[in-house]
This record gives sequence, C-alpha cells and structure tokens, in this order.
Amino acid sequence: MNVGFLGIGHMGLPMARNLLRAGVALTVWNRAPEKCAALVDQGASRADSVDAVFARCAIVFVMLLNEAAVDAVLGRGTPAFAARVAGRTIVQLGTTSPEFSTALAADLHAAGGAYVEAPVSGSRVPAEQGRLVGMAAGTDEDLERVLPLLEPLCSYVFRCGAVPGALRMKLAANHFLIGLVTVLAETVHAARAAGVDLHTLREVLDAGPMASAVSRMKLGKLVDADFSTQAAIHDVATIAQLVFAQCREAGAAAPLIRHCVELYDRAAANGHAHEDMIAVIHAFAGNDGAIAPISDQDAL
Repeated sequence: MNVGFLGIGHMGLPMARNLLRAGVALTVWNRAPEKCAALVDQGASRADSVDAVFARCAIVFVMLLNEAAVDAVLGRGTPAFAARVAGRTIVQLGTTSPEFSTALAADLHAAGGAYVEAPVSGSRVPAEQGRLVGMAAGTDEDLERVLPLLEPLCSYVFRCGAVPGALRMKLAANHFLIGLVTVLAETVHAARAAGVDLHTLREVLDAGPMASAVSRMKLGKLVDADFSTQAAIHDVATIAQLVFAQCREAGAAAPLIRHCVELYDRAAANGHAHEDMIAVIHAFAGNDGAIAPISDQDAL
C-alpha cells in the first residue's frame, strides 16, 4: 500500500522518515519541494502535485502548519476537493480547533472520503525517536486501517472515540505541557534574579520528584540559553489559544492558561516566534509581574 504524506516540515520530516524506516511505501509532497530531498534519498517518492499524491495513495497523512494550510492544500471549498478525497482516508496529524476538525470530517464524508483525527503530543526530539504520544478518533473501521501506520511514530496511541475526541484530548494534554514549561521558564528567570546558581538548581530539580523528560530537556535548554527550536513559540501561542478557547467553551475557569496566552503572544510579537517555547522567558518583566518585553541580557 502506498501512503501519502503532505507537509514535510519541522515535525513532518522526522515522522515521514520513521514511516520509511518501517518499510512503508511513501509518496511525499511539500510546497517547498527541496524539503523532500532527504526523504527521496531514503526511498520516498516525491509527487509533483497534491493531485498526484491522491492519485497514488489510499491513505494520506496531513501535517501542515494550520487550518488555512489544510484547507488550501486539500482544496476544500473547491471542485478539486471531492475529486481528490473520494475513496481516500485522510489522517490529520496537526493540531487544529475541534470545530475545524468536525467540519472537515463532515465535508470529507460528504465527498466520499474517510477521516481519522490523529494529533500527536511531543516535539521534534520525540518525533525523531518515534516516541510521540498519539491520540486517534474516528470510526472503528477507519481506525483499524490507520492505527498500524501510527505505530512507527508513537510509543503510545490512545483511542479517543469519535471526532473531535482526539483533539479535545490533545488540547487537555497541552494545557498541562504549556503550563509546565512556562512556570519552568519563570522559575529560571526569578532564580537568576535572586542570585541562585542555575546549574545547581538544575541538579536539584532533575533529582527531585517533579522531574520529567520534558522538565529535564527544557531546563537544560534554559540553563544553557539554547533557544534552538523543538516546539516553536508561534506554534505554542496558537495551541495555547485553542486550549483557552476549549476551557472557555466548557465554562471552566483557567486563569493560568489565559496568562500563558498573553505571554506566548508577547514573546512572538517581540521577535522570538521561531525560537523554542522556552523563549517565553523573554516575556517576563520586573518585580511587578507585568507582561512586557525584556532584553536577552536581563532575561538570562
């Protein structure tokens, strides 16, 4: 079976590579075709167009930047959409709003296609290791076709019922992740201001009961001032907004994630959009706790 993969970006590249390593016959496409070169060298077939992917592949993975990119690439709302997706199973790996995913599922079914919602939790390093955590939603029949293909990407895959159950679960998981990394950045910012030795602080936290794979990785980056991207500020800012919207829709008080939305938006607006999410440290200000940009020297 030939499988398609649309979107060879920061996360799409390692995920597609892991499918190739598992022996999946893969046809790839990206708006910037040169990004497919490494995968072609490893055995993938590069399609010249989105239509060529759908012509060859019964199952197509989608890992694109945002909702607008998904609509544009699939041709949703145009005559090309139905011709592409009829008889195909679309697997949406990215994080969108649950409402967008529900509407996309309805349009795909109306056009004779199938849909599996399969967002993943984890950044670039777990993606490279095939150790993402997957959440999948759809009909039992569609999930049975797709779940074996998620195994090379994920250490765990959880069934989350019907669409948009997987995205609601993903946003709940990201609620905790975003809060965790944000308070870690605030801790480093405040500790440095108080004259605490950051290397010893790192050892203390890494040795204690609060340590996790995320805290160890992000704390190391903070102490080393390593802002190379694993999960970019602009992506986290978008997801934080989706998390807060889910809380607001449910009527759940969520003051911490609301504050995180402000912090990540501020960090992105002040030149850190393409840095790792720990660059949120640049959004912290002085002792009054106000959200404002600060210099790199003051932040670290």
